Amino acid sequence: MPKPKAFMNWSSGKDSTMALYAILQDNQYCVERLLTTVNRKYDRVSMHGLHRSLLEVQAKAIGIPLETVELPENPSMEEYDQLMSDKVASLVAEELTHSIFGDIFLEDLRQYREEMLHPLGVKTVFPLWKKDTKQLLLDFIAQGFRAVVVCCNAQLLPESFCGCLLDRQFLADLPDNVDPCGENGEFHTFCFDGPIFKSPIPFSLGERILRTYDHPTNKTLPPTGVWFIDVKMNK
Repeated sequence: MPKPKAFMNWSSGKDSTMALYAILQDNQYCVERLLTTVNRKYDRVSMHGLHRSLLEVQAKAIGIPLETVELPENPSMEEYDQLMSDKVASLVAEELTHSIFGDIFLEDLRQYREEMLHPLGVKTVFPLWKKDTKQLLLDFIAQGFRAVVVCCNAQLLPESFCGCLLDRQFLADLPDNVDPCGENGEFHTFCFDGPIFKSPIPFSLGERILRTYDHPTNKTLPPTGVWFIDVKMNK
């Protein structure tokens, strides 16, 4: 019996890398696509800020075709849902029936994903669900994966964390109120090497930039600051 065809919701960071690795090891699904949301104005991965060129090189190094959802600069939830649904519908038309996520413990996010995909006939898969985040990061390091922090919440982490490698020292330096995998959005990463890569991705780090964002639903709350570091592809 053929394995179900799936697409991996790919952020370019450690959580989706861990989830993809677990799925490939388990060998129950045929992963046909990596699916990433990209801000089309800035040509960068949503939330992470990684440039499209590095995302494309990363996908080639993994060896799974990349699909992108092209988002406007500041999409409403309605716009996001429609664009995502349209893309998923095109994948369903190619008989992809399962959607894989790297979520770990955020119940509301899982429920949102399930409610969005169920009407499209897509089943959700969460290979990291409810696993200990500290142990996940330790396993990630021990398995030979390498990743760098590309952005972090300025209210929770100082500028110096932006650009750090994920290693045991990084884990030891994290404040107690920051999840080891940044599951609450404390930091995001770019994974550039490891068992699923044909070869490491060469890159260099540029300047750090502080950007501020208004709360998406409550404008009376103070803006959130986020440190980003520019990641550049080495020629």
